[in-house]
Amino acid sequence: MTRSISPYPDTYPAQYWHWQASDDTTHRIHYVHAGTPHADRPALLLVHGFGASTDHWRKNIDTLKQEFDVWAIDLLGFGRSAKPDIPYSGDLWRDQLQAFITDVIRQPTAIAGNSLGGYAALNTAATYPEMVAGVVLLNSAGPFNDGSNLKNRQPSPVQRLVKWFALQDWVAYLIFQNTRRKTVIRKTLEKVYLDKTAVTDRLVDEIFRPSGDPGAAQVFASVFKTPRGATVDELLAQLVCPLMTIWGEGDPWMKTRDRGAKFREFYPSVTEHYIEAGHCPHDEVPEVVNRLIYDWALGLAVTSAIA
Repeated sequence: MTRSISPYPDTYPAQYWHWQASDDTTHRIHYVHAGTPHADRPALLLVHGFGASTDHWRKNIDTLKQEFDVWAIDLLGFGRSAKPDIPYSGDLWRDQLQAFITDVIRQPTAIAGNSLGGYAALNTAATYPEMVAGVVLLNSAGPFNDGSNLKNRQPSPVQRLVKWFALQDWVAYLIFQNTRRKTVIRKTLEKVYLDKTAVTDRLVDEIFRPSGDPGAAQVFASVFKTPRGATVDELLAQLVCPLMTIWGEGDPWMKTRDRGAKFREFYPSVTEHYIEAGHCPHDEVPEVVNRLIYDWALGLAVTSAIA
C-alpha cells in the first residue's frame, strides 16, 4: 500500500491505496480519512453513488469524525480512483470494499452507502459478515426478485433491437458526452434534490471533474453491459448485522415507501427512517442524516479487530 497527497484541493488530504484484485491486476484507489479509532465503536466507511465520489460526503465527514474513525472511498471507475477498461459489477465493488477494510481500516466497520454505493455496501456485509458491524443504506439501489420466471420470457424483436443498440460503444459514448455537460448535471441534480439551493456550483464541479478522466466514458458504457448480480432479497437473506435504511421521500427515481416495505419484508429487524429529501439525503440534509448515523452507530456492538 502506498499513500500520496492528491493534486486536487479537498477538505481532507487525499490518499491512495493500491488494490490488488482477484485477477492480480492492481488498481489505484482514492480515499480520505478523518477521526481516530475508538475501542468501543466501529469505524465508518462511506460509499458514494453512481457518478459521485468521496466529495459527496464532505458535509458528513466533518461532523462524524468528532466521534468516529471515518473513511470515505472512491469506487473503482469513479472519482479520483483508476478507471480501467474492465467489466464493472456489484461483485467487483464488493471485493474492493472487503479488501479496503482488511488492508487499510483493519478494524470492525459499519458501511454507509448511497444509491449504487448502498448496493455495494449491502453486498459486502452479506458476503463478508465477519468484517461488517452494521449497514446504513441511503436510497439504496439494487433489484428485488419479482418472482417471475424471467429466464423463460423471450424478448420481443423490438426489445432485442433496443438492447443491441444500447450495447454499442459509440451510442454509450454519445450519451456520456451529453450527460457529462455541466448544464445537464445541474438539471439532473435539481430533479433529484428537493432543496434546489443544495445544488451548488461546487457540487456540479465535483461530479463533472472525474468525467474528464481517461477511461470515464468506458466506465459509463459498462453500465449497459453489467450482468445482474445477487438481488437485494438474496443479500438480505444472508445478512446478519444491524441494518438501517434512510429514505429521502422526494426521490423521483424510486417509490421509497414501497421499496422500504420490501426491505422490511425481507429483513424485519431493519431500522428505517423517511425524511424530507431527495435521492441524496446525506448531502441535501446532512444535519438530519449525521444525527441518525451517529445515534445508530454508537449502539453497534464491536467485535475483535480484523486479523
